[in-house]
Amino acid sequence: MFSRKWGVAVLASTALSLHPFALRAQGLRDKFTELFVFGPGGLQLFLPGSADPSNPLSIQVHGRHFLPSAVDANGSLISFISNAISGASANAPSSAASSGTTFRFEGGVPVPTSVSSGPVFGERGPTLGRGRVFVGFNSNRAHFSSIRGVDMHDIEFVFTHQNVTNATSPGCDSIAGGDCRLMGVPKLENDVMNFRMALDVDVTVNTFALTYGLTDRIDLSFEVPIVSVDLSGNSTAQIVPFGGPPAAHFFGGTPDNPVLTATQAVTGHATGLGDVAARLKFNVSQSERTAFSLLVDARFATGSTEDLLGAGYYTARGLAIVSARFGAFTPHANVGYVARGGPLRSDAVLATVGFDHLMAPWATFSVDLLSEFQVGANKLKLPGVVTYDAPFKRTVQPTTIPDIRDDLINGSVGAKFRTFGDLTAVTNVIVPLNRAGLRPNVLYTFGLEYGF
Repeated sequence: MFSRKWGVAVLASTALSLHPFALRAQGLRDKFTELFVFGPGGLQLFLPGSADPSNPLSIQVHGRHFLPSAVDANGSLISFISNAISGASANAPSSAASSGTTFRFEGGVPVPTSVSSGPVFGERGPTLGRGRVFVGFNSNRAHFSSIRGVDMHDIEFVFTHQNVTNATSPGCDSIAGGDCRLMGVPKLENDVMNFRMALDVDVTVNTFALTYGLTDRIDLSFEVPIVSVDLSGNSTAQIVPFGGPPAAHFFGGTPDNPVLTATQAVTGHATGLGDVAARLKFNVSQSERTAFSLLVDARFATGSTEDLLGAGYYTARGLAIVSARFGAFTPHANVGYVARGGPLRSDAVLATVGFDHLMAPWATFSVDLLSEFQVGANKLKLPGVVTYDAPFKRTVQPTTIPDIRDDLINGSVGAKFRTFGDLTAVTNVIVPLNRAGLRPNVLYTFGLEYGF
């Protein structure tokens, strides 16, 4: 599931990926930071105009006053979006572990335990059968359009000034014109930087899957994803002075003729190995009509986090699977838990319900409701509200991104078509049914499967 996964590079050259599958790319996570850099030195929100040596010394010291706000952004806003992108890359939907026709052996004779080609992303109870092999390839493609319901082309931040005055300095209050401990004293602390950003994020995950029936009841499978991420973005920063000239904070010009607006744009691409997964499925019980199985899934941090190709942490998933068969109609339900090793990522409870239906000997229709419910509070905190004390009491909200739980609910509709022999073509769309996390409008899947 895409939950989220949603980053971008300083002007300095970045480390190239060391993966044998990786193409040369520029550290996409760092590129995201570049959208916040408007001057030399690579410092976020540094004001080269205010720091220009040709300006009075009293003005030069103001070049760094928005940097603490940038540090907060780097620890929360930047991390939030870049982690969402890498998490989305790493948690692309996994195809069903035991797809195609499944069998069990009775007296050495294979007996079918399913009639359809199975669901696309949900899991059903039957296993492949001893000695049987399933190989598959699917390509998941998504253009991310929103983050927690906020349009990716209209993300807004407000960066606030550092409360820099030192109340213990002699004469501080008399110079500042009030209590230096208050936010807003001196008056120039009321200057803010309005920041607007637009991002285009396209992720393609091409996954190669192999499942082998160790016994009639146990399947072992592996997934190897190759991930491609395309990022482009632009940003506009606008200084909003609280008082009149001369200006203390500006990107260029002079205090009497300041440049208060700056823009930045970045593009980047990376392709390489994603997070490899291994799965084990055990069929606990099976009758002619019903089947119950357990599945454990381990996903390893093999994808480059610098290029947003992997989550950067180990993930373990456990599922209880129950399915039934009523002629050509096969409903199924999966309930489980995913544990994520990352310090800023929450565990989740997983629930999937759906069915697959044999429409014709060569066509299977599949529908699923895929859900993921966050466990506990958000680990990655967005910046809190900034309160000004002077010259009057007021608050500033640092971002339009809401601080909500990233519970994900998706609808999945797909079909499988037998083409030549046991070669099956797969097509599917996943549509988000809520707006938490980093989400595309539609996730498209195309693939091929073969069992023997």
